[in-house]
Amino acid sequence: MATESPQRSYRAACPGCGAPVELRSAQSAYAVCSYCRSTVLRRGETLSRVGRMAEVFEDHSPLQLLARGRWQGKAFTLVGRLQYRCASGAWTEWIALFDDGAEGVLGEDNGAYVFSLPATATRELPQAPHFRVGARTAIDGQPFEVASNEQTTLISAQGELPRLPAAGQPFAMVTLRSAAGEVLGIDYSLAPPQLSRGVSVRLEDLGLSGLRETSTKEEAARQFNCPQCGAPVEVALAASKSVTCGACHSLIDLSRGAGGGWPHAQQDEAEEPLIPLGALGQLQGAQWQVVGFQHRVGHEPGDEDETFGWDEYLLYNRQRGFIFLVDTQEGWSIVKPTTGAATLSAGEQSASYLGTKYQLKYSYEARTTYVAGEFYWPVQSGQKTFNRDFAQGANLLSMERTAGELTWSSGTTIGSDAVAKAFRLEQKKDLLKRSDVGPTSAAGGRVGCGTIILMFILILILLVVVRSCMDDRGGSGFAPRSGGGSFGGYSGGGGHK
Repeated sequence: MATESPQRSYRAACPGCGAPVELRSAQSAYAVCSYCRSTVLRRGETLSRVGRMAEVFEDHSPLQLLARGRWQGKAFTLVGRLQYRCASGAWTEWIALFDDGAEGVLGEDNGAYVFSLPATATRELPQAPHFRVGARTAIDGQPFEVASNEQTTLISAQGELPRLPAAGQPFAMVTLRSAAGEVLGIDYSLAPPQLSRGVSVRLEDLGLSGLRETSTKEEAARQFNCPQCGAPVEVALAASKSVTCGACHSLIDLSRGAGGGWPHAQQDEAEEPLIPLGALGQLQGAQWQVVGFQHRVGHEPGDEDETFGWDEYLLYNRQRGFIFLVDTQEGWSIVKPTTGAATLSAGEQSASYLGTKYQLKYSYEARTTYVAGEFYWPVQSGQKTFNRDFAQGANLLSMERTAGELTWSSGTTIGSDAVAKAFRLEQKKDLLKRSDVGPTSAAGGRVGCGTIILMFILILILLVVVRSCMDDRGGSGFAPRSGGGSFGGYSGGGGHK
């Protein structure tokens, strides 16, 4: 079947180098010359050079300009790319030109995708400071939760573009999410602010053609010397914003780009992950690679004496992006950031998401104590968050909040045998074995009343036996061992889309 193409295009010579510049959309006011990277402004039939755009950074996305797909029964072509950065990470917006002349945006954030269309608010939108992260608000009568409110900077662009924020000039970008899974974006780079409404999509659902071939990816590792000890450090993923040195375990911040003098911090005690970095595993019908590991410690708000710990493995798949494999003493789970936001009950003892109601299990403050491998956000040792974990049977829902962002993630429990099989670690089955998550299971020493009474009786009996055996030898003390932590813990870093 023949493929439709845009009905009209405009071509003229680049005023910077003379190379041809083509604009397919009548709405595109800007273009970036693919030869000299001149930023070109179109006024009617005239092109004028207004600056020079920085090169796009190589994020090894499977998308590229002129890829074709279908959304809601309409064919589109990717004609432009905008790359943004804020404090919590970087992401890309692809301009999608439909064959009927309409435009949309395919947002790409570390392997997660949202397709958005322009929207019009029935009332004037508030200024950005009005939106407080974590607060609930209504836009055109529909409730949303404020997921992020950050200063954003355009760092590069490519192709033809309907709008072009000033490169290097910060502006506010607000993201709101609904319980129905919708994402509402408010872009304050223009006046009045631009509104868009989108939903999560998978690339395979868009019927895309013209994608970059895997064989051309050439994911060559970057190498540099550790700023702490001088040992060679290799960075495999282009999107990584932090990496650890394998020799001295220093945590190195890569978020400021290439060059010497990266900020770094020493880590005192190394934690050895049970699943090695670089290991490949088959989960959820796809092959994942372990690219990052962190150990985290939690405590109830106001009580830092009683702590509990757990491990999180960051897994990467080129088509699906990132997920987290979480290891606590109660069990293993797989979690991934959600597109929408859950709705908390009035007493915040439950949360509802996509028609499922989850009961609150744990509220706690969390701190990252050790990091290894690579991460797509600038993770820091000592990083603190406030977390809530909810559960409905084997289904999990977690909330994690920092000063600038609130992220929800959902997932499900997975048996330790399945983890061992997925990563071919049958020889470690005993080490991977965990208790099942259940209504009386502990989280960091927090247990049900019946369990506490039973433990108290057992300890009294044990003390009597120990005292009777030790009367002639002097005293001997012991301390209880704290159990694992959040069964749905998630570390955020750039949940923009």
